[in-house]
Amino acid sequence: MSKPPFEPPASYEAAMEELEQLTGRIESGQLPLEQLLAGYERGAELLKFCREKLQAVEEQIKVLDAGVLKPWASE
Repeated sequence: MSKPPFEPPASYEAAMEELEQLTGRIESGQLPLEQLLAGYERGAELLKFCREKLQAVEEQIKVLDAGVLKPWASE
């Protein structure tokens, strides 16, 4: 049985919101085992998505810092 493909969230913020809701349901202890496992897998996918988005932003900041941004000096 193959698992359905990961549907990425619309944004980093949407992924964080879904992850928070999912964590709350998992921590409640009220989910059946199969739903708990599916929730854990979805959470891992969301976490990976968020990490990749953050890494991309960090890379963009490094590019800006390297060539465009100059130290600010007050006069």
